[in-house]
Amino acid sequence: MPVLRDAPTDTIAAVATPPGRGGVGIVRLSGPDALAVASRLFASAKPGFAGLKPYRLHHGTIRDEACRPVDSGMAAFMPGPGSYTGEDTVELHCHGAPAVLRRVLAACFALGARPAGPGEFTKRAFLNGRLDLSQAEAVADLIAARGDTDAGLALSRLSGAVSRAVKELAAALDELRAGLCLAVDFPEEEVECLPKAAFASGVSAVVARIEALLAAGRRARPFRLGARVALFGRVNAGKSSLFNALLGTDRALVADLPGTTRDYLEEGLDLDGLPVRLTDTAGLRETPDAVEAAGKARGLDLAQTADLGLYVVDGAAPYVSDAEADALLRRLGPGRTLAVAAKADLPPGDPDPRLALAALGLETVPVSARTGFGLTGLLAAMRARLTRDGGPIEPDAAAPSEREAACLAAARTELTELLTDIGADLPYDLLGVRLETACMLLADVTGETTPDDVLAAVFDRFCIGK
Repeated sequence: MPVLRDAPTDTIAAVATPPGRGGVGIVRLSGPDALAVASRLFASAKPGFAGLKPYRLHHGTIRDEACRPVDSGMAAFMPGPGSYTGEDTVELHCHGAPAVLRRVLAACFALGARPAGPGEFTKRAFLNGRLDLSQAEAVADLIAARGDTDAGLALSRLSGAVSRAVKELAAALDELRAGLCLAVDFPEEEVECLPKAAFASGVSAVVARIEALLAAGRRARPFRLGARVALFGRVNAGKSSLFNALLGTDRALVADLPGTTRDYLEEGLDLDGLPVRLTDTAGLRETPDAVEAAGKARGLDLAQTADLGLYVVDGAAPYVSDAEADALLRRLGPGRTLAVAAKADLPPGDPDPRLALAALGLETVPVSARTGFGLTGLLAAMRARLTRDGGPIEPDAAAPSEREAACLAAARTELTELLTDIGADLPYDLLGVRLETACMLLADVTGETTPDDVLAAVFDRFCIGK
C-alpha cells in the first residue's frame, strides 16, 4: 500500500533563477497564502486592475512589504491544483539584479512566507500527486544535464517513460498475485487456480522486462554520470601535447624539458554527447623533486580509478618499459586502456613501439598532436570504449536512474529466487512472500512506498527554487 504523507500547509518562497546577474530574475511563491502575499507586493500598471487572473502575465510595479517600489516587472498566478506544485503558485518576474531579488524575497518573508528548502517546490508537486518520484528525480537530472543525450534521457523520465514501464511490471505482478491468492484461498479445488508452470512463465516474463530496463540504465549511465579519462605515460611521451590537441586549446604547458607537468590538469570534453573529464597526469620517472613526485602520485591515483586510461608512448622511439606504468596497466587491464603512439608525424622507432604494445594486448591508435593525424580516430575509439558495456542509447529511452536501477535489481533478485522456489514446489502461501516483496520494490521506484529518508536524499540534491 502507498505510504500516506500529509501535504504541507505553509507558504514557501525562493529565487527560482540561477545566482548572479541576468536579464530576468524570478521569485516563486507556493502555498495557501501565495496569492495574498503576491497581491500585497504587486501593483498593476493597468487602471481598474481587479487582481491577478490565472495564467496571465500582469505588468506593473513590484514593491516591498511597506509598499515601497523595488522594481518594475510582471506577475503570474497559477492556481492549484493545476500548478506545478499542485498549490496556489505565484511568480514575480523582476530584473535579474541580486539586490532586487533579495529585497523582493525579504518582503515575501516579512509577509509570512518562509524560505524554501532544496527541491521543495518539486517535493510539493510529488506530495500533491503532480509528479511521481521517478518524474521528480528527473527534474533534477534535467537541470543538471551535461549534454543533449543526457537531457533527452532526463526528459523521457520526466514524461513518465520509466514510471509507465514500472507500472506495467507492477500490473503484471498484480495479476499473478491475484491468481496466487485464489490458489491459497481455495486449495481443495480440483482445477488449480494458478498452475505453477504458468506462474513461473509469468514471473520469467517480468524478469526479462526488468533486465531490459536495467540494460537501458547501463547504456545511459556514462551519459548521465560522465566518464573520466586519464592520460599517463613516461615523461616527454607527448601527453600534454595530446591533451591540448584533444581539447583544441593550449591548456597544458609543453616543453622538451622532462617534468614540465608536475601535477594533474583536468578539463571537460564532449565526445558526441558523452561528457568526459580529461585528466593529464605528470610523467612517470624517478625524480628527487618532492613536488613532482607528489604530483605524479596524485595522477596515478586518479588514473587507477579512471573509466579509461590513455597510455601515451613516444611512437618515434623504441618502447621503454616502466614499473609504475606496468602496475597501472595491470590495474586497468586491456578493457580500460587505449594505447596512443604519439608523434606519428615522425618515423616510427626501431623497433616500432606498437609491436610491444600489441604484445601487451593493447589496442593502439597512432596520433600526431602537431598535425592532427589520428585525432578523429582516437576520439571515436575513446567513445566506443567508454560505451562498450552498454552500447548505443536512444535519448527517449526508458532508462532508470541509479536509485531506480537499485530497486529494479532488488526486485529482479526476489523474482529470480521466486522462480527457484516455484521449481522446488514450495507451497503457494510461501511463494507469495517473495512476490509481495518484489511488488513493494517496484513501488519504491515511483515513490508509493519509499521511506522518508530516501525521499530526503532525492530532494536534497535539488537546487533551491525548484
